This record gives sequence, C-alpha cells and structure tokens, in this order.
Amino acid sequence: MTRCTLMVSLVLIGMSAQCAPAQDYPARTIRLVVPSTPGGTSDILARILAPKLSEALGQQVVVDNRAGASTVIGVALAAKSAPDGYTIVITPAALATNPSMFIKLPFDTLRDLAPISRLVEGPSMLIVHPSVPAKNVKELIALAKAKPGSLIVASSGKGTVPHLAHELFRIMAGVDMPQVLYKGTGQGMISVISGELALFYASPIAVMPLINAGKLRGLGVSTTARLQALPEVPTIAETLPGYEATQWFGILAPAGTPRPIIDRLHRELARALRAQDLNARLVADGMVVVASTPDEFARHIKSDMEKWAKVIQAAGIKPE
Repeated sequence: MTRCTLMVSLVLIGMSAQCAPAQDYPARTIRLVVPSTPGGTSDILARILAPKLSEALGQQVVVDNRAGASTVIGVALAAKSAPDGYTIVITPAALATNPSMFIKLPFDTLRDLAPISRLVEGPSMLIVHPSVPAKNVKELIALAKAKPGSLIVASSGKGTVPHLAHELFRIMAGVDMPQVLYKGTGQGMISVISGELALFYASPIAVMPLINAGKLRGLGVSTTARLQALPEVPTIAETLPGYEATQWFGILAPAGTPRPIIDRLHRELARALRAQDLNARLVADGMVVVASTPDEFARHIKSDMEKWAKVIQAAGIKPE
C-alpha cells in the first residue's frame, strides 16, 4: 500500500509540474524567431501574427530575424532554446526539405522540435522582371531554350520550396536556367526588382503589392488551381502538365515544451487565423488558412520530408 501511494504521489507531482508552467504562462515577453531576412513570407506572417498573439496572451511577442543556411540557423536557435514556450519559430516548408539537403543538421527535425500549427499554405509564384520579354510560361521556356543560361533565377535559399520548385520546372521544361541562392526571399526579390536577375519564385503574399504596382510580373503559380486573388495568372501546370510545388508555413517550439503551452498557442493562433479580417487578407494574398492541430502538423512534416527526399534525389541534388 505504501509503495502504491508513493507511485500515485509521484504521478500527481509530475502532472502538477506539467500544469504549473501552463497556468502561469506567459509571464514575460515571447520571442518569435524568423529564420529568414525581412520582407519574405515568413517575416510578413510573423509580423501579422505577433500583434494578434500579444493581444491574446497579454504579453508582447517580439519578432527576431535570424537568417542563414536556408533557415537552418534560425530553426537551430529555436530548437536549442529552453522548452518553456518563450521561444517559438515560424518556418516555411524548408523544414521538411533540409534533412535531404544537408549531410548533417544541428538539430533533428522530428526529435528536437514540437509542432504547434501549420498556419497557411499556398503556391510559389513564378515572377519575372518587366524587362523579360516572355509574357507567359510557354514564352519563357522558348526564350530559355533560345538563350541557354541567360535567364538567371534568384532563389530564397538552398533546399527551400522555391529552390526546388525551379529545379522541378527546369527538369520538366528541359531548360538551362541557373539559380543564385540568397539567404531569404527579400534579398532575391530585390535582385529581380532591380533587374540584376531575371526571375524568382515567391509566395503571393510577398509580391502582390509589387505585381499590382507593375514592378514585377507573375507568369504562373505552382499549385494545380489558379489563385482566387489573381485568376488571370495561369498555373504552371497548364503549360507543364503534372507540375506542382506547394509552400506552407508553420510554427514550432523546442521539443519538451509542456503540452498545455503548445495547446494554448495553437488555440490562439487558430483563433487569429480564422478571424474574418485576417482570413480575408490572407485569401486576398493567395494563401489558404490551415491552422492545423499540433498532431496534424507533425504528420504533415513527416510526410513532406518523405515526398521532397524523392524529388531531391530525382533532381540529382547532392546534400552538403
């Protein structure tokens, strides 16, 4: 009886230790790590969501840009932080591609991170500088074949979905269009806006204002359906049947973060994403709200890791 009572007491103590942080959470500022440069989709989403979370949680949520190594630097920082809910990270689908792009990562994607929610998903859009004479994907392919190597692509980083979206395009179209790898979407965007490089791939939310202002031109989207916000822009698959490369963005915490804190953050994020004003804005920017549960997000990461590993192998990309 004494041993049984002791075991029950230890279980109750453990449960209390798990519940205590959640009851007091949050008691100070929360850091939201963005593993890319300002101006990219991760950064834009973080700055949209941070005020919403701050209001809901009663503590300030501060955006901290830590770009480099195709999001690896920022994600590693978050993965190695204390698992107390005060450091979280927003990441694109590069989280699922990087394990196949790098021989050794400073963290284990499935073991060292606790998924909170897959926030949104959407296409990468194939964007060109207005000086590029091609007005559609078919003309772009013809131009690339006529002048091999002359059209240089700005990429948001090695192993990111935009990088792989172009590798898939290059293989399916049979064209020579080299890529320059930057640390994030923002830098690649600047190089194309200035006319230094010809084209790049980006989430619509990052480029819609520039397209509307005539500073960039969208030739195609990487999903199988046209965007509600830009129905005049065709899908790449309309020219290259079978082409598809979907981008997503999610928030995670360090592994070991108490589940009550994970669940609290998920509830507040889902509430913010489904609010009429924010939902309408995201749809207008070409995104689809997902707001998945932590468990759903965990399954999606694992599935995407397997999918992109096959694409990377087929493209002949060697891990570094």
